[in-house]
Amino acid sequence: MDASDQIKSFGEFFERHHAAELFEAIRTGQKFFIIDFLELSKFNPELADDLLENPEDVIRASEIAVEQLDAEGDVKGFKIRFKHLPLNQNIMIKDIRAEHIGKFLAIIGLVRQKSDVRPKVTIAKFECPSCGNIISVLQLDSTFKEPYKCGCGRKGKFRLLSKDLVDAQGIVLEESPEDLEGGEQPKRINILLERDLVSPISEKRTNPGSKILVNGILKESPIILRTGMRSTKFDLFVESNYVEAKEETYGDIQITPEEEAKIKELSEDKDLNKKLISSIAPSIYGHDKIKEALIMQLVGGVRKKRKDGAVNRGDIHILLIGDPGSGKSQLLKRITNVAPKARYVSGKGASAAGLTASVVKDEFLKGWSLEAGALPLTNRGICMIDELDKMTKEDRSAMHEALEQQTISIAKANIQATLRCETTVLAAANPKFGRFDPYDTIARQIDLPPALINRFDLIFPIKDLPSPEKDEKMAKFILSLHKDKTLNADIETDMLKKYIAYAKQKFEPVLTESAFEELKDYYLQMRASGSVEGTTTTIPISARQLEALVRLSEAAAKLRLSDKVQKRDAKKAIDLLHSCLMEVGYDKETGKIDIDRITSGISASQRSKIGIIKEIISELENKVGKTIDIADIMREASSRNVEEDEVEEVIEKLKRSGDIFEPKRGFVQRIN
Repeated sequence: MDASDQIKSFGEFFERHHAAELFEAIRTGQKFFIIDFLELSKFNPELADDLLENPEDVIRASEIAVEQLDAEGDVKGFKIRFKHLPLNQNIMIKDIRAEHIGKFLAIIGLVRQKSDVRPKVTIAKFECPSCGNIISVLQLDSTFKEPYKCGCGRKGKFRLLSKDLVDAQGIVLEESPEDLEGGEQPKRINILLERDLVSPISEKRTNPGSKILVNGILKESPIILRTGMRSTKFDLFVESNYVEAKEETYGDIQITPEEEAKIKELSEDKDLNKKLISSIAPSIYGHDKIKEALIMQLVGGVRKKRKDGAVNRGDIHILLIGDPGSGKSQLLKRITNVAPKARYVSGKGASAAGLTASVVKDEFLKGWSLEAGALPLTNRGICMIDELDKMTKEDRSAMHEALEQQTISIAKANIQATLRCETTVLAAANPKFGRFDPYDTIARQIDLPPALINRFDLIFPIKDLPSPEKDEKMAKFILSLHKDKTLNADIETDMLKKYIAYAKQKFEPVLTESAFEELKDYYLQMRASGSVEGTTTTIPISARQLEALVRLSEAAAKLRLSDKVQKRDAKKAIDLLHSCLMEVGYDKETGKIDIDRITSGISASQRSKIGIIKEIISELENKVGKTIDIADIMREASSRNVEEDEVEEVIEKLKRSGDIFEPKRGFVQRIN
């Protein structure tokens, strides 16, 4: 079709299908209109084919057709955007070749980098000083063009009258990890956004970490060598026509009225809890408590921002510590399928920069720019960190701020920034010696810094102990999975995702008086159980665990699709937390739960023994001098009911912490 036929066809198409909406858009000052490609192809297949082959000319024809309509309002700079391109136009970044230049393509990927919005010249008008002729020059390349010659014969030195500026921004799009095969590296391409695509509303769609679909025209740009000459190689970029956010967060999931009715029906089911637990990871046997906690983690608590600026996080962080082959990684991988904005990273392959943020050379602005890591990229999503114990100490310490304050602060290469990191973290690790020792306490076998462990709301140890009855059930379950590949869950993955999204979108439950009292009573009862006759022997629970209880109670209410946290929600939260504390924080010596076992690595009973040994060393120093025989310490300690092996353990701890040293074998001396 020639240009005049294209303009005529578009004019007919607009009048027949979109006259009212288009006139309304122009009248209200909107500068763009979106057309469904499927609708256009039904109206005129030839025009639709032309759009895919020569997009620049056809899109310009559609804009001229709009200008020719008898519309009230300013149609200058009005843009037509096309969505729902055919599937054969969807192309992966790695498959883009020279033959695709100038074609209309659809590309899906993750936004990795984003430049600032800057004005860009589209048309510049020049005046000839000799004859007064006005020359308009279209600015299509990256370099600013001036007219070479005027009709009167004058060459050069034209006066710039005016230039039309539009907002422009560059983003770097990277292939999604799920689209990659084998050991290939994700490829990147530059995308140019202009006009309404960089408005404040559409900017949210293109934040780093977002998954987007871009419909645009593939173009080439010359590479300028250091000598100032053009290279024979060209760079590729996409001039975008339409940008659409793919399911980025729970808030973006669209729920139809029919699905809403199904969700409400499901919420009234008596066996809702059982169905949710069985559907979260149907291919993994057992672990019902953990699965229940994971469902609660997906819906989360309520984020509260107070008037004084203080923020209480609503995200529930969970740590799984278990024997090899107990299904931890499988659980983590499964959650990536249920949560819409999820990322999976593994310990040895993750660094502090990869998790938080790094400063990189910016190709657009020729300076330094910030590139977000896994945690800020999953803002309002969930980040799975496997093999947490294999990470280096320095890299792990970068997570502290992200877990509690939910921000990431960076000050590097003249960039001082704070990134939002409202991310839920699900981490997995192995015990200190690879497998749990059934005769030692669990807290002693967790090889993670206490400050990091303390930020997790729930810690689940997963032990793999032989048990004939349990082993037979598990063997049957695993073998039946291999025998029959079709595994039907009570709730399909898509429906489960929609259910969680609906619970998160619509409900922000508030504590009722009965739930308030239930949580308060449990907290006070646990605190009181740690003290005997006015002296504190153990600290069974701290204020951090109370906040975790509130978050878990709110999550339980959300799962019921309720606006109020009832007593039963509080009981469910208490039951989960108590089972975790009993497994991880139980102190056999005192027969009580001791949170210090987890948070500081030293139980209260151990701390009191450290105090006794320090006191003995101080007393003996006054009697015998600075160098003290360990045998004397042992004798004195046994009179105060401290065993020999416990004395040895305390002396080792004091040596490691730098309180004492061994000047000669069998003797210790205090470091003043």
